[in-house]
Amino acid sequence: MGGYILKRLISAIPVLLGITVIVFLIMASIPGDPATAILGSYATPENVEKLNRDLGLDKPLVQRYFIWLGNMLTGDFGRSFSLNRPVLDEILERFNATLILAGVSFGLCTLLGVLAGVVSAARQYGLADKLITFTVLIGISVPSFFLGMMMILLFAVNLRWLPVSGMYAIYGGGDLPDLLRHLAMPAVALAAVATGVIARMSRSAMLEVLRQDYIRTARAKGVRERRVIMGHALRAAMVSIIPVLGIQAGFVLSGSVYIEIVFQWPGVGRMLVDAILKRDILLVQGGVVFVAACYVFFNICVDVAQNLLDPRIKTRAPSSSSCSATAWLRWARS
Repeated sequence: MGGYILKRLISAIPVLLGITVIVFLIMASIPGDPATAILGSYATPENVEKLNRDLGLDKPLVQRYFIWLGNMLTGDFGRSFSLNRPVLDEILERFNATLILAGVSFGLCTLLGVLAGVVSAARQYGLADKLITFTVLIGISVPSFFLGMMMILLFAVNLRWLPVSGMYAIYGGGDLPDLLRHLAMPAVALAAVATGVIARMSRSAMLEVLRQDYIRTARAKGVRERRVIMGHALRAAMVSIIPVLGIQAGFVLSGSVYIEIVFQWPGVGRMLVDAILKRDILLVQGGVVFVAACYVFFNICVDVAQNLLDPRIKTRAPSSSSCSATAWLRWARS
């Protein structure tokens, strides 16, 4: 197992290097001069040239990339000119809020999605299956940002049950109940689509397992249906469900960008949007690379978990993308 984890970590290095190249080239190809965006349109050419020299923007593109990559490998992500503080400090501070939102949303969609898939498979073609399928299709079809705005209109503006935006109340907030009240709507809006996808995949995986011979044998021996479903079928189906959870974790993490904008949640997504608008190059590059590294690390954890659940998977375990493709095919057939 240690060798497998080491191989997965080594295989992630080219992925991260490719991400750094793509992010750097995208930011370098954005029209306009960052120094002019910082100083304003009335800045003198001398001041613009001096700022470009101070930021290292007067150097060749390849040299600028390797300087930035070398500094980042030593833990120096640069300094944000718009916030006047180290980029890594700002990312870590904002990432706490994003981790709370994405973590709660992922836990919610995992619990509800797997549970809905199991119930739907156990009651195939029944009333519960039809209701869950209908609800899941609605959840998949409605965009998260639109659902968030509708929830704000209903629960915050009309009913006034929940706060409109933010992470804590400005006055008298800061405790756990206040956090949960502010977290309810963005977490549900972010988890809606992922819940539907996980439910469909879980149903497909469970139906495939329930058709196996050992499940019919267990039922013929008089094993209780709950134990057959939860103890045997679900355990075997988790081998196919876990890669789907890894894909949806990336969706939740990336989807938090527009959810944070809708609900004014002080996370990394909102930070990146503000940094793009201000042309804060180092903050954008550092934020994207940090989030991508977290996603790659989570996928490695998913592959390790799948390896532990399925002893047939050895050193050449299939990646999350290949497993998710197989799951999508099963979904299409179902």
